[in-house]
Amino acid sequence: MNLSHIEHIGIAVKSLEEAIPFWENMLGLKCYNIEEVKEQKVKTAFFMIGQSKIELLESTDPDGPIGKFIEKKGEGIHHLAIAVKNIEENLQELDQKGVQLIDKTPRKGAEGLDIAFLHPKATHGVLLELCENKNA
Repeated sequence: MNLSHIEHIGIAVKSLEEAIPFWENMLGLKCYNIEEVKEQKVKTAFFMIGQSKIELLESTDPDGPIGKFIEKKGEGIHHLAIAVKNIEENLQELDQKGVQLIDKTPRKGAEGLDIAFLHPKATHGVLLELCENKNA
């Protein structure tokens, strides 16, 4: 595995409009990007903290993954994302080791990253996302 750093922590929220002011006004962070990822039925907002990010996730469809998550568990931490190099090789290695993958091949995520998720059953309850920035 070629892990670099924690890329971001994904937090499911009911409303970006309601959640962003907390991060900006109470913690002094600046939202630098809001983006819709239609394939994942989500709208995201990003904040930098050092080399890592906070990603707020608002569902654009109640039947989407974030909508279902909030319905079942409420707002809160949804996933932990780790930056990797050679995401395809990392996924292949994990698959060969018997790790249960949600994505066997990467897909496009927010900010143009290639992403893939590991199943929480394989990671002791944490939805883990691998991210690679091919442009970095």
